[in-house]
Amino acid sequence: QVQLVESGGGLVQAGGSLRLSCAASGRTFSSYAMGWFRQAPGKEREFVAAITKNGDTSFYAVSVEGRFAISRDNAKNTLYLEMNSLKPDDTAVYYCAAEPSYSGSRYYTENDQYDYWGQGTRVTVSS
Repeated sequence: QVQLVESGGGLVQAGGSLRLSCAASGRTFSSYAMGWFRQAPGKEREFVAAITKNGDTSFYAVSVEGRFAISRDNAKNTLYLEMNSLKPDDTAVYYCAAEPSYSGSRYYTENDQYDYWGQGTRVTVSS
């Protein structure tokens, strides 16, 4: 198993930036494809970004492409989400997720494709 702990959330004005981190412990972090999801009040949890276990391929939701960047440091067992040009619509609880991957080219974009989740970190963007 892998345990995930997110951090870095907070209150920011529209147009600002935040960097979220997800610290992993337990099984080998580099064995997992990783993803970020978010859940806004009254809405279902939605996909934000995903990255392969080697970190060489990433994929984004249309709503964040060009503004957000997912990355990972396997030596530090940490996943990141750099968020720029934030909008009020980005307000949500952000979750990182992990899924064992036997292929270096796989990433996952659906909630039910991930077995392990963090507890979430709240991001609030004021207008």
